[in-house]
Amino acid sequence: MGIIAWIIIGLLAGIIAKAIVPGKDPGGIIVTMLLGIVGGLLGGFLGKVIFNVDSIDGFFDLSTWIAAIIGSVIVLLIYRLVTGRSRAHA
Repeated sequence: MGIIAWIIIGLLAGIIAKAIVPGKDPGGIIVTMLLGIVGGLLGGFLGKVIFNVDSIDGFFDLSTWIAAIIGSVIVLLIYRLVTGRSRAHA
């Protein structure tokens, strides 16, 4: 898959991750979608490393979307932990 496909998957996975993990995020929907791109890449990487599967078979493959969404949820939760602590101390 090309970089444009990963960006599109990441943007959509970020929106889906936001729906799965509701709550107020610092930065709004733009930051959430950018985190989705990072999460999509993370999900693909973790799928290969941990489960030894090719989770990036194609744009319309279900495993690609599941990996991207799980990665996006992980990145979103980590982002909330990091920014939540820094705002509490400020």
